[in-house]
Amino acid sequence: MTQYREILRLHSQGISKSSISVSCSCSRNTVASIISRAEEQELHWPLPVEMTDAKLQKLLHLGAPAGPHKRPDYEYVHREMAKSGVTLSLLWAEYCERCRQSGEIPFMYTQFCKYYRDYAAVHKATMHIKRKPGEQMEVDWAGQTLGLIDNITGELIPAYVFVAVLSCSGFAYVEAFLSQDQEAWISAHVNAYRHFGGATRILVPDNLKTGVDSVSWYTPVINKTYHEMAEHYGTAVLPARVRKPKDKPNAENAVGVTSTWIIAALRHGQYFSLHELNEAVFEKLDVFNHKPFQKKPGSRLSVFLDEEKPLLLPLPERTFELAVWKVATVAFNYHVSVEKMLYSVPYEYIKHKVDVRLTNSTVEVLFRGNRVASHVRLRGKPGQYSTLPEHMPENHRKYIQWNAERFIEWAQGIGENTEAVVRAILASRQIEQQSYRACMALLKLADKHSLPRLEAACKRALSYTPSPSFKSVQTILATGQDKLLDEPPASGASSEFGFTRGADYYGRKQ
Repeated sequence: MTQYREILRLHSQGISKSSISVSCSCSRNTVASIISRAEEQELHWPLPVEMTDAKLQKLLHLGAPAGPHKRPDYEYVHREMAKSGVTLSLLWAEYCERCRQSGEIPFMYTQFCKYYRDYAAVHKATMHIKRKPGEQMEVDWAGQTLGLIDNITGELIPAYVFVAVLSCSGFAYVEAFLSQDQEAWISAHVNAYRHFGGATRILVPDNLKTGVDSVSWYTPVINKTYHEMAEHYGTAVLPARVRKPKDKPNAENAVGVTSTWIIAALRHGQYFSLHELNEAVFEKLDVFNHKPFQKKPGSRLSVFLDEEKPLLLPLPERTFELAVWKVATVAFNYHVSVEKMLYSVPYEYIKHKVDVRLTNSTVEVLFRGNRVASHVRLRGKPGQYSTLPEHMPENHRKYIQWNAERFIEWAQGIGENTEAVVRAILASRQIEQQSYRACMALLKLADKHSLPRLEAACKRALSYTPSPSFKSVQTILATGQDKLLDEPPASGASSEFGFTRGADYYGRKQ
């Protein structure tokens, strides 16, 4: 800071401006400018008693730009500096171009930077926020990666490092994964909660796609699977703002520290499996959490055990099961195709879009948030069907419910002759299903005529042949021959069968 009083005092003693500049650590031009302004204001040493440093600065207009210079909009400069690739040199060049277009004099680059540093020193002030124990967990992926060695090719496979930290104690959890996909992201959270022995009330992630579908400070849209996991553990997801690392400072700090104490510490290790790598990570993590604080007593582990762990939310009895959500359209065969398998849906939803929730063991179909179908997940050969009878239309359901055992059971309820005819029809084809239509037609004959007549027709058909067909039973019913079964034969008849011609009919005339 320029020593204005000292400059005026030394000048009153006749000391040269060059010597004053050396004594007060400022430029000779600054000394000359201050002396000139003091003479204009008729200020002489000694100064009046009531003349404070603030009044002296205001009176001499010190700190204000001299001449018709255009002062930059440092609020705009501060916002632009937060953007990637933007520098003070670029912003100064743009500022100079605007000044030339408006006919104003720009600041020199050194003045431009000096005034911006003064502005930033005030507006970059930070405040320490004391977090309540058990209130918040911050999560992020570390920028640096670890490595696995392929035991066949020797190729180095990158392993991505997940970091979770409790905001109050700084107690951390670190784990390596082979990818940063949805499954790894959810599994990392589940493992972190298990490591902490409880869940926090607030979860602060970054704005990555596996966590947030739509980025907005006021109304962010949380990924459906991520939201489901948060509901399972009773926590609320509050994503950090874009390019606002101070919204999760503990995670950012933990990422930096773990990059040194874990990632860098394992740089010389050779690991051939993810399990082997994570064992080494957990060893270093344990040392990191036990490491004493530098400026206060205790360690992250001691603060966690004493203050934070008792206030964490208890974990649910059932561990969260990862679910993948998909959107599908119900086809005309009232099935949805998911992962090359087909699952039935009530036929009323044909051509409607539905949400499909896939877990390791089940498949759930939801329409407007309501579950309409649930199946055991199919495995193996693609193209398999899982069909529930209650999802089918009535006419389809009748067809699918009939099989050989059902046809025989139905025939037994009518009589032994009908049962014998049904068994004969079923045995008449090499493939059993090919005879189902004939059995269904026989069932419809019972609806058209009556059960007693059908039993009588089957009895007469069996008297003709041990393997009657549906057509023969149908003919007997159509001609009414079943009604003649119990009547005595007509006189002079040569056979028990009606309409049988005798030998005389076929003989030659004499």
